[in-house]
Amino acid sequence: MKTSRLQLIRRRLLAALASASCLAFPFAAQADASYPDKPVRIVVPYPPGGANDVIGRLVAQRLSLMTGQQFVVENKPGATGLTGTAHVAGTTPDGYTLLVSASVHVIYPSLFKEVTFDPLKDFTPISQLASGSLILSVNPSQPFKTLQELLAYAKANPGKLQYASSGNGSATHLAAEALKQQAGVDIGHIPYRGGAPALSDTIAGHVPMIIDPVASSMPFLTSGKLRALAVTTAQRSPLLPDLPTVAESGLPNYDIGTWYGLWAPAGTPDAVIAKLSSLVAEAIRHPETQEKLRSLGLQGVGNSPAEFKAYNASEYEKWKTVVAESGATMD
Repeated sequence: MKTSRLQLIRRRLLAALASASCLAFPFAAQADASYPDKPVRIVVPYPPGGANDVIGRLVAQRLSLMTGQQFVVENKPGATGLTGTAHVAGTTPDGYTLLVSASVHVIYPSLFKEVTFDPLKDFTPISQLASGSLILSVNPSQPFKTLQELLAYAKANPGKLQYASSGNGSATHLAAEALKQQAGVDIGHIPYRGGAPALSDTIAGHVPMIIDPVASSMPFLTSGKLRALAVTTAQRSPLLPDLPTVAESGLPNYDIGTWYGLWAPAGTPDAVIAKLSSLVAEAIRHPETQEKLRSLGLQGVGNSPAEFKAYNASEYEKWKTVVAESGATMD
């Protein structure tokens, strides 16, 4: 009798668990189907006008058109992107606050002594948005027509040249530091709070040179407000096929590019991440998006969360090595 009662209780418990399990799966599916049902914030941790901002707004516009729900870009600059990034890490992981940033996202721990977030643990990768080259440019008032001429001057005049970057620890900062290390030259660093002000001061002639993404430099190269000397990746830019690479200009081991991605806070439901990744891939594949990215010298990616997670990990290790070898540190 006692055994029968125990078996009855056990059967009831198993039935209850099975019922709860059946309820959970439709709920997850419903959450996936209904997302998004209110506006989504996409935080760009830099000022308006830079490459992150341009790409973030391009993707946000396409996602808004696709879903009928607003994807709103919010600029939260400060501390070389740390302020806005930390803000997203601390938000509710429900898919309604996202982060658009560049390769610097995985570089922070290598440069800063104290970072309040872990780029690999505190964020869930959604998708890589785009990749592209950096361009080394000078103000047209400078006499340099080639990278070889600029480096020859830098070697003969240590410390007399300066370059602008989008901030300490940014990809543009590290690209320039790697160039200095490989070329054995001394060129001063002037960091700005974002790519837009760095470009503005280079265009105005306050700083002689800059390494910056094609996405933000291209309009000024076309208008003649900047003169391009070299592209930083191993391959030439399809947008500037006559422009030599840094490797072709005498530094054969130099190959540095940039990329942009979309993240959510860690703990965001898998169903929401899957839905976002699918939406982003579709947005990136759209012919209009592809054309706009190409016009900026970028290639659309739109990979899966698993692929982007693996890429984050590999880039983290790569940039850790670059930082160590270049000697780049934060102020």
